Amino acid sequence: MITTEQIRAARAMIGLSVQELAAESGLSVEDILTLERGETAGSESLRLRQCLENRGIVFLAAGEDDPGVGPGIRLRQRPAQDGMRPENLNAENDG
Repeated sequence: MITTEQIRAARAMIGLSVQELAAESGLSVEDILTLERGETAGSESLRLRQCLENRGIVFLAAGEDDPGVGPGIRLRQRPAQDGMRPENLNAENDG
């Protein structure tokens, strides 16, 4: 189960408005706001979680990284699209 704080933090981390997240997840804006207030759970929560995970969010359970620490989120690192590492980019090969 993801928390309301994780939902809001995940949306902020990837820069999605409530309207954008609703369109992408197939949920209504009201469904998203209701989930962010913690007033409902179930299939809407699962759909929202799957949508955010598809965008690279990793949900962490309480104590998963450090005992005594609450639940959180991370952004999954994505490999470079063309196989070139970011630190190897320069003006000559930027294209």
